[in-house]
Amino acid sequence: MVEVIYVGANGNLPGYLAVPDGRGPWPGVVVVQDVLGMTANLRQISDRFAHNGYLALAPALYDGRGPKIGCVISTIRAHLAGHGRAHDDLVAARDHLIADERCTGKVGLAGFCMGAGFVLQLAARGLFNATAPNYGLLPKDVEALRESCPLVGSFGGKDPIVRRGTAARLEAILAEGDVPRDIKEYPGVGHSFMNDHSVPAPIRIIAGLTGMAYSEPEAEDAWRRMVTFFDEHLK
Repeated sequence: MVEVIYVGANGNLPGYLAVPDGRGPWPGVVVVQDVLGMTANLRQISDRFAHNGYLALAPALYDGRGPKIGCVISTIRAHLAGHGRAHDDLVAARDHLIADERCTGKVGLAGFCMGAGFVLQLAARGLFNATAPNYGLLPKDVEALRESCPLVGSFGGKDPIVRRGTAARLEAILAEGDVPRDIKEYPGVGHSFMNDHSVPAPIRIIAGLTGMAYSEPEAEDAWRRMVTFFDEHLK
């Protein structure tokens, strides 16, 4: 597991590369950060993909080019607009994995929260072999998802950020396009239920009250579904 520098769309960009044990080649996964950026949890998620046999690259979208606050603003704007430098950097991460001799050439895209929004925006562009958006906002051109690559997604029924009915609407649109899919809404959890951030107990209590808490049973089931789906479409 190493810090790497790869060539992004507009210059070099740092990232975290998690490499499976043993000998490859392996399929790749680009792991998209949530709004908090390059956290210990993002590295843990990348490591977990590597443990399951994926060469996983998590770009540090907030770092590497000028003042950090400018990168944060640019990334959030790109998420809201549905296009921008962050999207190009994620595609460049895909190209970096494909060029790695340890990669089979098949690459998935996985994200959480804001990262899931980027995943949904890129899913229909013919660039990735499978995608995994977890509690992400639907893109403005949501109808384009009829042409999506295979998609596995998880949502929380008590999510205070993602609108209720998002999972059902996504399921319906993918069904219209006959897209291979596995969409599930977990009724008892809210936003970020798969992100186990290391925070003090009082903050965890507040997160639970605001519908933003990690929940291990649902998170583990979502991980099982995601890995099974990626194994089917990437390996």
